[in-house]
Amino acid sequence: MDENNVGLLEAVAETERVARPRRENKPRRQPRYHVVLWDDDHHTHAYVMLMLRRLFGHSLERGYRIAQEVDTRGKAVVLTTTREHAELKRDQILAFGKDGLVKECQGSMYSSIEPEVA
Repeated sequence: MDENNVGLLEAVAETERVARPRRENKPRRQPRYHVVLWDDDHHTHAYVMLMLRRLFGHSLERGYRIAQEVDTRGKAVVLTTTREHAELKRDQILAFGKDGLVKECQGSMYSSIEPEVA
């Protein structure tokens, strides 16, 4: 191959490099999950508010709003996060213990995780 052909090939290669759109290497976001708190008749609003404050750092006002939602709708989302973090928070709710203000209370409230629907 002579020098003219090499120069031509280098020019074509440079044009292709410039013309080809570059793919962005954006990191993919992890799927997000809701931590869901479910209603029952054996836990007080005060219990829910205290639990949400200790486990999630929610204000008492936000805890009260969530307790109201659980009471009226049967469930409420208390946090949306990565799967691993959602599993941890669900497990913390399940291990929080019983409500000392309710004699019939047998243990912690029920919680689950579910994928966030986009």
